[in-house]
Amino acid sequence: MTNEKMDLVIKKEEKSEKYLYMVFSLLKKRDDIILSDKEMHFSNTEIRLLFEILSAEYEGKRLISTQLAKILGITRSAVSQIVNRLEERGVVKRVADDVDRKIAYIEITEPTMEAYREDLKNCQNFIQRVIDQFGEENFDTMFTLLNDFVNILGKEKKNTLEKNNLK
Repeated sequence: MTNEKMDLVIKKEEKSEKYLYMVFSLLKKRDDIILSDKEMHFSNTEIRLLFEILSAEYEGKRLISTQLAKILGITRSAVSQIVNRLEERGVVKRVADDVDRKIAYIEITEPTMEAYREDLKNCQNFIQRVIDQFGEENFDTMFTLLNDFVNILGKEKKNTLEKNNLK
């Protein structure tokens, strides 16, 4: 390996290198998280998308793909792919706005609710078993600290984008 490449490898000698490595490791592990030990009707991303649609509906709101992308932290094209897949399965439908026909709200079809409730219950039971092992206090502390960390990252991102005159 050349010296140039070696400089790019994280050596974990300085604290900042160690912390960056830890964040990378955490992000990699995040991809392996499962929400249930049973076979699910929906993937983790799909169930999150359905959850957000139902949460908005509960608040009397309707969501479009752009809003879902922002909420889920993924691209609009990724949301479109997921919605297309779910629409083909009859899970969701696009409903045109009464005024602006270019706007399409994403809604969950009624037959989907039973499968969604089943998956949600499986997720809740699985997560409860994990928290029973981990400890509620540990979970609350971890969640608070992780949430604080993510909020600081978000502020830094916003500051960087503003500084560089980006969105």
